[in-house]
Amino acid sequence: MRQILMVVHQETSNPGLVGQVLQEWGYTLDIHCPAIGQPLPTALDAYEGIIVFGGPMSANDDDTLPFIRQELDWIAQVLEAETPYLGICLGAQMLARVLGARVVSHSEALREIGYFPLHPTSPGRDFFDRPMHVYQWHKEGFELAAGCTLLAQGGLFPNQAFRYRQNAFGLQFHPEITADLIDHWTSNAADQLLLPGAQARPLHFYQHQLYSQTVENWLRRFLWQWLHQQPATAPAWSLSA
Repeated sequence: MRQILMVVHQETSNPGLVGQVLQEWGYTLDIHCPAIGQPLPTALDAYEGIIVFGGPMSANDDDTLPFIRQELDWIAQVLEAETPYLGICLGAQMLARVLGARVVSHSEALREIGYFPLHPTSPGRDFFDRPMHVYQWHKEGFELAAGCTLLAQGGLFPNQAFRYRQNAFGLQFHPEITADLIDHWTSNAADQLLLPGAQARPLHFYQHQLYSQTVENWLRRFLWQWLHQQPATAPAWSLSA
């Protein structure tokens, strides 16, 4: 059985499009939520990859939220075991912290909430072949740790994607987003849409119609690359894992 370990941070969280693609490829998803007391596996040999998703808490909350401290220590063990790791939003910020970088708010207290443009760096063109608009929901961003390669950049928060060694990646944005998740997030956290930098709710759905197919095409290619640790070819990543 091929398994992907997924770490979420709220009881109602789900892996969205990321989970859908991996299940389509035949992977079983083993979902854990340490925020509600579920333990993280210490034996990692059963997993072909580990994905840590976002959440409303901060990667800097390790002094007040014990599970954040536990996750930071656990991510260090994942890196030592060389298990493929993918961090999304909070998961990327925790990876950055483990590697020695800071996670900080925008200097003008701006948020990125909604769709924003993303641009590949020169080293990132193997993973991002073109600029695209991606879905964001965060108030903090990560600095780039020593030994990491910046793969993609943005405007308000310059560091948007990075790679550490061969198989650890951090993405500031949310490629797992679906229309249902947008509806859930913008309904349950409507107060966040009033903050500086956030886009109005109707714009989230309008831009999702414009950009979601491009992001899905990219996501399929990227997940194939991440799991196989090599450049993707269209027949391989579009049909099977």
